[in-house]
Amino acid sequence: MKLTYDVADKPKGAQLVTFALQQMLAILAATIAVPMIVGNGMTPSAAMFGAGAGTIIYLLFTKFKSPVFLGSSFAFLGSMFSAFAGGVSMQLGFLGLILGAVLAGLVYVIISLIVKTVGVGWINKLMPPVVIGPTVAIIGLSLATNAVGDLQSGDVKVPQLTGYDANMNPIFSDVPLASPYAAIICGLITLATVMLCASYGKKTMKLIPFIIGICVGYAVALIFTIIGNATDINELKLIDLDVFSNYLLNDGKVSTETFFQLPKFTFLEAFKGTGEFTGTYFWTIFAAYVPVAFVVFAEHVADHKNLSSIIDKDLLKDPGLNRTLLGDGVGSMVGAFFGGSPNTTYGESIACVAITGNASSFTILFAAFGCMIFSFLTPLVAFIDSIPSCVMGGVCISLYGFISVSGLKMLQKVDLGINRNLFTASVILIAGIGGLSLTFGDVTITTIATALILGILTNRILAKSEKAEIAETNSKKK
Repeated sequence: MKLTYDVADKPKGAQLVTFALQQMLAILAATIAVPMIVGNGMTPSAAMFGAGAGTIIYLLFTKFKSPVFLGSSFAFLGSMFSAFAGGVSMQLGFLGLILGAVLAGLVYVIISLIVKTVGVGWINKLMPPVVIGPTVAIIGLSLATNAVGDLQSGDVKVPQLTGYDANMNPIFSDVPLASPYAAIICGLITLATVMLCASYGKKTMKLIPFIIGICVGYAVALIFTIIGNATDINELKLIDLDVFSNYLLNDGKVSTETFFQLPKFTFLEAFKGTGEFTGTYFWTIFAAYVPVAFVVFAEHVADHKNLSSIIDKDLLKDPGLNRTLLGDGVGSMVGAFFGGSPNTTYGESIACVAITGNASSFTILFAAFGCMIFSFLTPLVAFIDSIPSCVMGGVCISLYGFISVSGLKMLQKVDLGINRNLFTASVILIAGIGGLSLTFGDVTITTIATALILGILTNRILAKSEKAEIAETNSKKK
C-alpha cells in the first residue's frame, strides 16, 4: 500500500505528537484491560508504563525498522492468575509475574538464537501465504465478538440480583445501565466518523481518524450521559463520571498528589516477598508461562508477516526474525518488571498503521514515551479509563476488521483451485471462527495458535497431492 510516512520518516512538531496520541488511543483500551481483569493489585497506570518501556526496547532491538507497539498480552491472562493462586501473598504474586515474564522471554531468546543459526527458510516453508493469510484474518475475526460486545455497552454499572447460592443468599452481579440502543448509536457514530475521516479527510484529518472518532464518540456519549443524569433515565448513562473522582479525590479533596502519582510498579511490590519463595512455586510459574510463550511465538510470526505486507518490507529478513523475537522477548521482561504483564505486538497498532498509512517508527517511539508520561498523570489515566466501551467498540470494528481483511488479501495470489490450498485455508478459517482451543492442565493453546497448527499440518500432509494435481493439469494441457 502507499504510505504517507515510511518507516524511517520523521513527522515533525505537533503532527508527531498527534500521531503518537492516536497510536496510544488505539492500544490503550486493551493494554489497561489486562491488569483490570487480573486484579490483585495490578494497575492500569503501571501497565501503561510497562507497555511504553517494552516498546522502546523492541524498537532498539529491531533498529527502528518494525513500526509496531507492544501492549499487555491477553494470552498470558491464565498465567498471571496462576501467580496469585494457591493463597500466596500479593508480594509473592508480583514476584511471580516478573519471574514468569522472564521465563517466557527466555523462550523467545532461545528461538531467536535458533533462527539466527539456521535462518528463516523453515518459517516460510511451514507458514506460506496460504497458512499465514487465514491466520491473520482469524486474529481479527476472533476479536469480533469483543468489538460488538463493547459496541452495545456503556461503562455505568449497578449491582443486579442474578440468583441465590446454596444457602439462599442473594448473588449480585454488576450489569451495564446503558440501553443497547444508546450505546450502539454512540458506537456507530464513532465508526462513521473514523471511516469518513480516513476516506474523505484532507491532509492531517486523514492521518488521525481514530482521534477524531474517539473525540466525537466521547462527546455524543457525554451528551447522552448528561441527559440521563438530568432526567434520571439510567439507560442513557454511558460514561461512568465517578472515574474522575475515584482517581482525583483524596479524602474528598483535590491535591497535587492526586494529579501526579507514582504507578504501582510490579518490582516495588515483588521484592517485598522474596522470603516466601519455594521450589514448588517456581515450577508452578514455569508451567504456567513457558508453554504459552511457544504459542504466542506463532502469533508473533503472523503479526510480523502481516506488518511486512503493509509496509512492503520483509521484516523476517530485515531486521530479521531473530531481532524481532529478541525485541519482543526482552520487551516482555521489561514490561512485566514495571507493569506485571508480558507484552506482545498489537494488531490494533498494525491496523492503525495500515489505515492511516503512517508507518513511522518515530511515531511509535513517541507513543511509547507518551504512555510512560501519561502513567504518572492521574487526570489523563482517568480520562482514558472513562472512555466508554461503546466508543472503543466503534473504533475496534474498523481496527479488527482491517486486520481480517489484510489477512484475506494475502490469499489473493494463492490458487484456491488446488485442493491443498483450499483445505488449508478452510481448516484455519473454520477452526478459528469456531473458537477451537486445546487445554492441557493449566496450559491452553489459544484459538489462533490451534488454527495455525492445524493449518500447518494440513498444508504439509497435502504437499504431495499438490504436486500430483499440478502434474495432472500439465498433462491435460499437453
